[in-house]
Amino acid sequence: MDDFDVIVIGGGAAGLSAGLMLARARVAVLVVDAGAPRNAPAGEVHGLFGRDGTPPAELLARGRDEVRGYGGTVLDGTVTDARAAGDGFVVTVDGGRRIGARRLIVATGLVDDLPDLPGLRERWGSEVVHCPFCHGWEVRDTAIGVLALSERALHQALLFHQWSPDVTVFANGQPGLAEQAVERGIPVVEGAVEAVELRDGRVAGLRVAGTVHPVETVVIGPRSRIDAPFLAGLGLAAAEHPAGIGEHLPADAQGRTAVPGVWAAGNVTDPSAQVGMAAASAALVAAQLAMEFALEKVPRR
Repeated sequence: MDDFDVIVIGGGAAGLSAGLMLARARVAVLVVDAGAPRNAPAGEVHGLFGRDGTPPAELLARGRDEVRGYGGTVLDGTVTDARAAGDGFVVTVDGGRRIGARRLIVATGLVDDLPDLPGLRERWGSEVVHCPFCHGWEVRDTAIGVLALSERALHQALLFHQWSPDVTVFANGQPGLAEQAVERGIPVVEGAVEAVELRDGRVAGLRVAGTVHPVETVVIGPRSRIDAPFLAGLGLAAAEHPAGIGEHLPADAQGRTAVPGVWAAGNVTDPSAQVGMAAASAALVAAQLAMEFALEKVPRR
C-alpha cells in the first residue's frame, strides 16, 4: 500500500491549489480526481486574476502539470471509502486500491441540482446561469428572466440589475415573491414555468401556461449537494448551509473539520466560492498542514 503525508480528495481548483502548495513545501501529496468539476459546463473561468477567460479544462490541466512539476502525484479515480487507521487514514480508490495518508483534505466540490425543465440543462453554463460574478459580463444588456426556485430569486433579480436593466422575475409558484418584486418595481410573470424555449440552439424565452415570454438569459438558483459517500466512513456528514443554498461540509476558518486530521476546502465548505476563492481557501489549509509537519521535524528541547 502506497503512503503519503496528505491525500487531497478532489482535483478541481481547491484540490490542485492544495496539492501545489503542499508539493512546493516538500510534503508527499497525492491528489485523487474523479474528473467531474462543478464548472465543467462553463466555457470559461471568469474573475480569476491573470487567468480570466481560461477554459476550465485548460486551467485544471495546467494545475495538474504544476503539481507534478514539484513532485506531487495526481491520480485519476474516485474515492469510494475513507477511514481512520492508526495515526492516519486509509483511502480506497475505485473500490480496490488502498492508499494511506497522515492527513486528508476534502476538496470534492459540489453538484448543482438543476430543475427538470426542457431546454434548461442544454444551455446550463451558457445562457442559463446562476452567478452574476461568473457570468454577468457575458450576459450584460440582455433580457434576463430570473426563474424562481426559492425565495433567493429576488436577491438574484436585484443583483443582476448591475448588468442589465431588463430583468423579469418568473415567480414559478414561490409564495410572496411576486409581491416583493412588484414593491421593487421589477416586472413579474406568475405561474409555473413549463420549459426553456430554444431557438437556433440558444435561449429564446420561458414558457408559462403555453405562452412564451421572450428572454435571452435565464438565471436560476439551484440547490447544491455534496456527492461524497466516503464521508460516512470518516464520521462526517453534509449539513444544511446557513444561507439555505444547499449542503456544505462544516469546517472552521482554517478548514479543520470535526474529525482531527481531516480538513476541507473549496466549494464543499463554501457553495458560493468562485474559483479564486476556492483555491485561496485550499492554499490556507495547505499552509496550516505544512506548518504542522515542520513543527514535527523540529521538536521542543
